[in-house]
Amino acid sequence: MNKNRPDLSPAQGYLRRLFAIGCLLTFSRFGTAGRAQQPPANEVKPASPVPSVITIDQAVDEALQNNLDLLAQRVELTIAEARLVAARLRPNPVLSLSGDHLDVLGTGFDEINVGGPPEIASRVDFPIERGGKRQLRVATANYATEIAKTRLLDAIRRLRLDVTLGCIEVIQAKASLGLAIDNLRTFEELVRTNSVRVNAGSISPLDLTRSQVAMLQFRGSVKRAELALLTAKTKLQNLLGRRVPGDNFDVLGDLKVPLHAFGLELETLQRTAVDARPDLRTLDLDQARSQSDLKLQLAQAKVDYVLGTEYRRQQGVNGKSNSLGVFFSVPLPIFNRNQGEIARVRAEQDQLQRQIEALKAQVQTEVKTAFQEFRSARELVESIEDDLLKPAEQARDTSAYVYRSGASSLIEFLDAQRAFNETMQSYHEAQAAYRRALTQLNATIGKEVIQ
Repeated sequence: MNKNRPDLSPAQGYLRRLFAIGCLLTFSRFGTAGRAQQPPANEVKPASPVPSVITIDQAVDEALQNNLDLLAQRVELTIAEARLVAARLRPNPVLSLSGDHLDVLGTGFDEINVGGPPEIASRVDFPIERGGKRQLRVATANYATEIAKTRLLDAIRRLRLDVTLGCIEVIQAKASLGLAIDNLRTFEELVRTNSVRVNAGSISPLDLTRSQVAMLQFRGSVKRAELALLTAKTKLQNLLGRRVPGDNFDVLGDLKVPLHAFGLELETLQRTAVDARPDLRTLDLDQARSQSDLKLQLAQAKVDYVLGTEYRRQQGVNGKSNSLGVFFSVPLPIFNRNQGEIARVRAEQDQLQRQIEALKAQVQTEVKTAFQEFRSARELVESIEDDLLKPAEQARDTSAYVYRSGASSLIEFLDAQRAFNETMQSYHEAQAAYRRALTQLNATIGKEVIQ
């Protein structure tokens, strides 16, 4: 006991214990907070945000990277490459170990019972493939890999078409929504003007009611246009591989594009399509693969040899011995000569030849149809731009001016406005149809002949 230390009262000892406990809790809290602020070593960084506003080219690039169907199609190429690795493999040798006449039960082998002698043998068999089976397997697997590549190219061609058409649909929906909003603003201004004119006694309340009804109709048109735009954006984002569609997603671009000068003949486009289409290339490769497969199945009809060697050890009463054996075996092709697979491949070749002829005819028909649609859409856009746009706009502006000056009726103004709306809607549809026809023509040919 320390005599120099003064005695503490119970209250002072209690306060000192409380102070020590408080210090421990404070230091523990600071230490825990400091550890919590340190990020874990294996923390996964969040993915970079996807852009909300993109162009058509950016949309195509994003779809090629993230589209789920295309990602699944890429796996087919990986599977084909794995099959190529399997085709290169040679058959494995077979190791056999055997023990015969072993004194496991403890009977004992001697000169009286003449048992044994115990034998231990090891044998190795080497399969020998004949007919060039391995080379033919590799050649067939190479064709399958090339087929997977051309199928992937065809999937990319179709995805480019779908994404571009989806972007055009979004741009067209935006143009329709803009037209509906402009019309709604016009009629909202008209309703305000007519309200003032009714209060002044210039027009009858019936004209105000008619203008209000027309305004409500255009409000409904705006809602329908907004829904169409939202639907088009959602479909497009699904093609892009975006799991959660964004609310601020948009596609840059104008619906109106310059009309392309086009001087190629239909026969030239059809020949180009036959040479460039990846689906036709796929069938050609499939036919070559079938020919290689036929050679492989004919080679499979040839029997394979098996060569083996064996070492045998004998340990008897009278002595020990070592021996070596050589073996040769071959199956007798009496029943199975691979007749079924040979017949299957020959029937498959005939089927592929008919499919190639049918697809060539289909491609030529598709090119002809797309070419006609492109020319018709181009002529329609030119006709509307030359003959309808300016007269419809002038008639609308003149009718609005005359109506506001009180020289015409509301019905005449509504008719002029309706004619202008129908003209602009037809123009937007014609522009969208022209861009779709241009995209469809390039995709049908298999390369961009018109840029």
